Amino acid sequence: MALTITKIESREFEYPLEDVGTDEHGFNLVYDPGETTHRKLFGLRIHTDEGITGEYVGGNSPGAAQINIIAPYLVGKNPLEREKHWSEIKRALRKYDRMGMGPIDIALWDLAGKYYDAPIHELLGTYRDRIPAYASTYHGDDAGGLDSPAAFADFAEECRDAGFDGFKIHGWGGGDDSRDLRREIEAVHAVGDRAGSEMDLMHDPACELETFADALKLGRALDEEGFFWYEDPFRDAGISQHAHRKLREKLDTSILQTEHVRGLEMKSDFAAADATDFLRADPEYDAGITGAMKVARMAEAFGLDVEFHAPGPAQRHCIAATRNTNYYELALVHPECQNTQPPVYEGGYSDMMDAVDADGTVPVPDGPGLGVEYDWDYIEDNATGSLHVYE
Repeated sequence: MALTITKIESREFEYPLEDVGTDEHGFNLVYDPGETTHRKLFGLRIHTDEGITGEYVGGNSPGAAQINIIAPYLVGKNPLEREKHWSEIKRALRKYDRMGMGPIDIALWDLAGKYYDAPIHELLGTYRDRIPAYASTYHGDDAGGLDSPAAFADFAEECRDAGFDGFKIHGWGGGDDSRDLRREIEAVHAVGDRAGSEMDLMHDPACELETFADALKLGRALDEEGFFWYEDPFRDAGISQHAHRKLREKLDTSILQTEHVRGLEMKSDFAAADATDFLRADPEYDAGITGAMKVARMAEAFGLDVEFHAPGPAQRHCIAATRNTNYYELALVHPECQNTQPPVYEGGYSDMMDAVDADGTVPVPDGPGLGVEYDWDYIEDNATGSLHVYE
């Protein structure tokens, strides 16, 4: 008799980030001494009639709301039929962004790995077992942390000395004042002068820049310093093929897009339209490991590299099974405050800065499934609301 899903549980919880606040608009995380920000995530468990449980911790509230739609469909189904479920759920969520698919699909892959007693990357087809990492910073602040071009340059050197081969700036944003853009440009030159000959440098304004002109000005500074890529610069929200094709035509620095473009087909259209040089994928954002690996294979067909967004065990397994990718994003890092990793991992897994070895790499988990053990007592002790159970 086939393995059968008997119950799905979703639990929201929170954890503190000390000395972390938000910027003036309340969206970007920034260094803020004495402030504590509480971040909310979800613990997801998929139970089966044979006692094997697929697990994943992550997600967000909009995605969790979509689990209300799709979890009842999965109860009673064979969890190993991931491709069939992925296709059916994709159609069911056609009116939405499909963010709810990611945590569910990752948990199904975790379950499959436990069923076959193999790590996910082995089920996908292992290409590597260690991954080069780059340091991806918090946004610039005005609180004595990453508060100046020199501070970013100092931190780039610190990350280089810790073993990182790459460094990505999340700056202060363009703002309404031309002085803000000048500070962004000065940071590019400071980091380039200090670390550009020894590290791959990236810049991600996170769609902060106000105009195409600002994106062009900052991009020309990146050209001067030989940056590796330029990511989501301005307030088209990272979704305009036409705008990024025009930007790409005017700059030497490679463009990395599609973090905010949902779905295989739309990302494929970006590649076909010559609107990016690198594609972005994220197993949580892009409909799970199944969806992210489809993006990676599509990018390979176009002769492009795919760069996976954010740190996490699912990302490590995807990268381990992908030839056409370069780096693991260790985010968010800062010289004065903690990474945003939730304190839910038991054992040796870590996405803190010291997880990177002297050779600039992180390991790929080799246990069954995701290869990590979650601290469910911590999740339960820090729950923010009722447990959602689907059975």
